[in-house]
Amino acid sequence: MMFERTVNKSKAWKKLEGHYKHIRKMQMRDMFAHDADRGLKFSVKLDDTLLLDYSKNRVTDKTMALLMNLAKERRLEDKIKAMFRGDKINITENRAVLHTALRNRDNHPIMVDGKDIMPEINAVFAKMKKFSEDVRYGKFKGHTGKKLTNIVNIGIGGSDLGPFMATEALKKYWMKGIHCSFISNIDGTACAEVLEKLDPETTLFIVASKTFTTIETLTNAKTCRKWLVDALGEPAVAKHFVALSTNTQKVKEFGINPENMFEFWDFVGGRYSMWSAIGLSIAIAVGMDNFEKMLEGASAMDKHFQTAPFEQNMPVILAMLGIWYNNFMGIHRYAVIPYDQYLQYLPAYLQQLDMESNGKFVDVNGEYIKYATGPVLFGGAGTNVQHSFFQLIHQGTETVPCDFIIPAISHNEIGDHHEILLANVLAQGEALMKGKTEKEAAEELKKAGKSKEEINFLKKFKSFSGNRPSNFLLLKKVDPYTLGALVALYEHKVFVQGIIWNIDSFDQMGVELGKQMALNILPELQNNIYDLKHDSSTNTLIKTIRSLRK
Repeated sequence: MMFERTVNKSKAWKKLEGHYKHIRKMQMRDMFAHDADRGLKFSVKLDDTLLLDYSKNRVTDKTMALLMNLAKERRLEDKIKAMFRGDKINITENRAVLHTALRNRDNHPIMVDGKDIMPEINAVFAKMKKFSEDVRYGKFKGHTGKKLTNIVNIGIGGSDLGPFMATEALKKYWMKGIHCSFISNIDGTACAEVLEKLDPETTLFIVASKTFTTIETLTNAKTCRKWLVDALGEPAVAKHFVALSTNTQKVKEFGINPENMFEFWDFVGGRYSMWSAIGLSIAIAVGMDNFEKMLEGASAMDKHFQTAPFEQNMPVILAMLGIWYNNFMGIHRYAVIPYDQYLQYLPAYLQQLDMESNGKFVDVNGEYIKYATGPVLFGGAGTNVQHSFFQLIHQGTETVPCDFIIPAISHNEIGDHHEILLANVLAQGEALMKGKTEKEAAEELKKAGKSKEEINFLKKFKSFSGNRPSNFLLLKKVDPYTLGALVALYEHKVFVQGIIWNIDSFDQMGVELGKQMALNILPELQNNIYDLKHDSSTNTLIKTIRSLRK
């Protein structure tokens, strides 16, 4: 279809290109000065759960209207319906994309290949609930009869980043006496550092691998298995290992009781899987009731995404602002800065969600793309990052749009810590927007008693260009419900951008090449194979590593 092939040639796209030339020199500080209601006009609420303030962006009413026209031209509304309906929108793998079905709290039928998938989903959740409660309250015990209090999730990618981020974000909700650890990296240090702190008699391992063949996960799982068997004997495996997988045969061969295998499905991609059985570690740590509240928060965002007009639709607004910067202003990066210690791992989770989904250079028609797609995402917890990369954010030659995430209430209201934290994040957004002119810097230096020569020298160093965009996502408090809504917001944002760019956001072909080549190199490192057929750099590195390891 010509429509699908010409996004950067379309009428809506061309209008945005022309509009950018008209407003590219406009300053946000002037926009605020001329519109006292700008902060209210450019903000959206989801009940009392979440407020998005996007007023500190380089946009006007016309900019937003043109961006929404682009979304409508790309038939975004139809594509949203297709995803929730269960159409096979993952075209390269011919799969439905239905992580949203996992938080279908209304339990209405969702059909895949003529079959309602909700009974299967509900059965797995019921199994998760029973098992997590049995572990939490000591009914499911270890091999020696002791309560299992150390939960170790072994996975990688979506089988690690989501559960790790969520359990850390909800640490205040952990059951007393339950401790969670995560092993993902194939580096042996990852295993060693976790295992040396554990007691085999009280440790439960959750092995998360759909195929039960992922090399990193299975290598780590086998190391943990040997550690357990060396301490407690072979029969202990069935009482200390469970599996999140679909490969019953491999699970049985490992020694795991198939009754303790929790299923998930092809229509749930890895980076969207924490809502599924992959979230078992979350359910054990915080309880299935809180896990379900997380699903309810995501469900509320799902409904908002499906029903809110684009002009009041949080995921659409965030997505189209990203399109504006990436494709019309040439800004191919953004930062996510949660001002909450419990959310410190959210940026790492979002890196996979965003960059693995939309880091593509081929469109859905199999043609190479001639416009920018997925941006680079980085971030960290405020205020720490103010003392690391914020120098570049404020005065670097490259503009970096920021998403600031802030809870109004802390779980740890100690003295005036939280007010200081809030003051910092609010000041960062205002400073990025307003900046400081040379004239203003000179006036400050003059008041500080500097000489004319010092003022002339220092004023440029002390000035800030400003006009640097940011969004504010204000939560009342980090709890299971708001966490669910927040994560679903970013999921849908990424989906919208994929639709605009005409790419399949749900495959991950780019992850495979390095894995395939590693399998060829592995035996060359393990054995003295002299007929190396790589490039000269790789051949030399292999030989040098072998020499050093002798």
